[in-house]
Parts: sequence; C-alpha cells; structure tokens
Amino acid sequence: MNTSGNKRMDIRAKDPVDVLIFEKGLRIKNVIIDKELDLIGLILNNGKILESKISHFPRLKDATEQELKKWQLISKGIGITWADLDEDLSVKGFIHQVAINEMLEHLQVPTDRKKTIV
Repeated sequence: MNTSGNKRMDIRAKDPVDVLIFEKGLRIKNVIIDKELDLIGLILNNGKILESKISHFPRLKDATEQELKKWQLISKGIGITWADLDEDLSVKGFIHQVAINEMLEHLQVPTDRKKTIV
C-alpha cells in the first residue's frame, strides 16, 4: 500500500542561495538599469544591492533603454521578467552570475604582470 501521499515532507534547502531565498525570504525589491553605463542593479529587501553588466545577458544587451525599463517582478520578487524581450532573470541566477563574474575578474592577471611559466 502506497501512503506517500499522506506523508508530510520537511525538506530543507541545501544550497546556501536557496536557503537565503526560500527560507530567509530574500527578494528583489527594485531594479536599476542604466544602458549607457552598461549597468543593471537589483535592490534586495535586505538593503543590499547586486550589480552586473547588462552586456552579460544576451537578450538585454541589444535592448533599448525603453525596453529595459519595462520589467516586472515575478513570483513575489524571486525573479524579474521582460515580457517584450522574452527574458526572465531569477535572483538565484543573478547571484550566481555576479559571483562568477567577480571571481573571473579577480583571477585575471594584468597583462603587464604576466609571467612566463617554465
């Protein structure tokens, strides 16, 4: 007899970003976009601001300033959508994108400091 439908599952997130979003309630409160500066910033409900380059998002980089300003929060602030551009960004994906870009920039060796590996 299968009683799995009657069981209550208490599943906790294991990914630290999921914990922030689904257990701590991290949400996007507002979005700042400046095409000229190639900047997209997410203002979060904890007062923190995440920023990235618009050019890191293929569908956004070719959009006009007017198109970029036509965003809407989705899923109670877990994501953003640009319906006209067919683009959605989640706060989780944005956090990962920012972290990867910052790490890649950190790991870049300036061209005048490159050493030849022997």
